[in-house]
Amino acid sequence: MSVHAPGTRWYNAVWRWHFYAGLFCIPFVIWLALTGTIYTWGPQIEAWLDRPYAHVAAGAPSAAPDAQVVAALGAVPGASLHKYQLPDSPDQAVQILIGKHGIEQRAYVDPATTRVLKVAVEEQRPLRLVFHLHGELLAGPLGSFFVETAACWALVMLLTGLYLWWPRGRRGLAGVLYPRLTRGGRAFWRDLHAVTGIWVSLAACFLIVTGLPWAQAWGSYFAEIRTLTGTTDGPIDWTIGGARPVPPVADPMLGPHAEHQGMTMAHAAPRPGDLARVIAAVRPLDLAAPVMVAPPEAGAAGWTVTSEAANRPLRTQLVVDGGSGGVLARKDFAQRHWIDRVVGYGIAIHEGAYFGIANQIAGTLTALLLVVLAVSGAVMWWRRRPGGLLGAPLPLTRPRFGWALIGGILLIGLALPLFGATLIVVLVLERTLLRWVPGPRRWLGLAPA
Repeated sequence: MSVHAPGTRWYNAVWRWHFYAGLFCIPFVIWLALTGTIYTWGPQIEAWLDRPYAHVAAGAPSAAPDAQVVAALGAVPGASLHKYQLPDSPDQAVQILIGKHGIEQRAYVDPATTRVLKVAVEEQRPLRLVFHLHGELLAGPLGSFFVETAACWALVMLLTGLYLWWPRGRRGLAGVLYPRLTRGGRAFWRDLHAVTGIWVSLAACFLIVTGLPWAQAWGSYFAEIRTLTGTTDGPIDWTIGGARPVPPVADPMLGPHAEHQGMTMAHAAPRPGDLARVIAAVRPLDLAAPVMVAPPEAGAAGWTVTSEAANRPLRTQLVVDGGSGGVLARKDFAQRHWIDRVVGYGIAIHEGAYFGIANQIAGTLTALLLVVLAVSGAVMWWRRRPGGLLGAPLPLTRPRFGWALIGGILLIGLALPLFGATLIVVLVLERTLLRWVPGPRRWLGLAPA
């Protein structure tokens, strides 16, 4: 019969899950916080990187858009036009996306002289590299799986941390809502870790949940559920595992002109003057920048015009006839399915784009607190671990798991498939292989040393 009180057993069991989840997540949390902060300030970084091309034709009349496109295509022989980005000002270099052999490149063209100033591979631009570092560790779908797994277990780390933080018989707010900085040693690090965790947990959970639609496994899982439930509303405007999937059904409003990956669609050769007419029709609409103009797909007449604003609720998509300049179809953010709108709001806040610089500052502070949380947790572990052991909390008698808890874990496993899958793997290893290997079992803290 155990000498430990039920509350002690529960606290110890939660502490152990918090320890293992945290130890696994710490490097990922630091990595995602740092790369995410860089990406949050992407608009300012891109403006700084592109400053040599911001004022290249002061006072000079612009050449025809067709001539600018011809110049861009001439810089990469054999390429085709994918998108023409409307410049924010008349003297700004025109940015034209062109593609060849499945590789998309961005050409910077002087709007007056049509001289090509620079050509850069799109996926090698600094912010695109940061995007892939953040979501995929530059390892494609496999990296996305690792990041997603860490995100799922980070939720476990945060939720178990809240249980451990809950004050039990403590008086006052010191060490609960603010750290006792004058205390040294273990108490200082414990307060710093616990207080940081309580202040950052809600924002961190929000960032994790709003980042899941991008993930390879969860994003595909989400798309399948939407297909099965009939809630798919045309193509999505976020990537899954780094690539935008082909929608299972056509957009009910834009039909075959729905937004697409430029590299995967066959385009008709633009007719002379069509691009100029489309630009003239779109300019007065004052769409949120950047505005991308894509030529018609083969066999179609309409050009696709898309606002790719970082603040997704401002996005709009049009189909414009190149011959007349008439708008054939329009779909604003408010017209999308409510699920797409919820995801769009979440992504905009996640990327720091929804409420301006205040959103960027809030995201940066959240990332900073997550780094403090991870570093203080690592220091606490390193200082208390015994020599030759991992330093997991001592195992006590396992508490009884009620049906409510089991049901909750099953629901979380269904909502987060990678969490459910990795949880099963961990439990199988603990109950089978590690049971018969005493050395690693003791080192991992699964049995008393």
